[in-house]
Amino acid sequence: MFYRQYYSELGKMLYAIANVDGVISEKEKDTLKQLVRKELAPSEKHTDKFGTDAAYYTEIEFDILEDTLQDSDAAFDSFIDFLESHHTAIDQHMRDATLKITKQLATIHHKPNKKVVELIKKLEKVLKLLEASTG
Repeated sequence: MFYRQYYSELGKMLYAIANVDGVISEKEKDTLKQLVRKELAPSEKHTDKFGTDAAYYTEIEFDILEDTLQDSDAAFDSFIDFLESHHTAIDQHMRDATLKITKQLATIHHKPNKKVVELIKKLEKVLKLLEASTG
């Protein structure tokens, strides 16, 4: 259950990054799918009761948020709250993967805008605090 929830929350983070300008491009959606397949799914061993790799919940959540036109700031805050609430369960691999794919999605249109840079800095700060608190 934890891994499915983590990946759903990660989908919220990535949605916030992609939707920061109010528009999600096909390139951003395609990049998200590639990141899930190439960066997340290969190392994830957990599945749901239907055999779906937990990493694909990132893509599922992203699609749900896009379809329902959710607020990007609320999606970002939800992910940060999740990290802080579950900091002892978030290992170094998860922290590294989170930051790596967030930065990759943020830079597909070359240089990220000011708001994206601010979100990534906040994410980095939270991840560093979590790393320090878990050793």
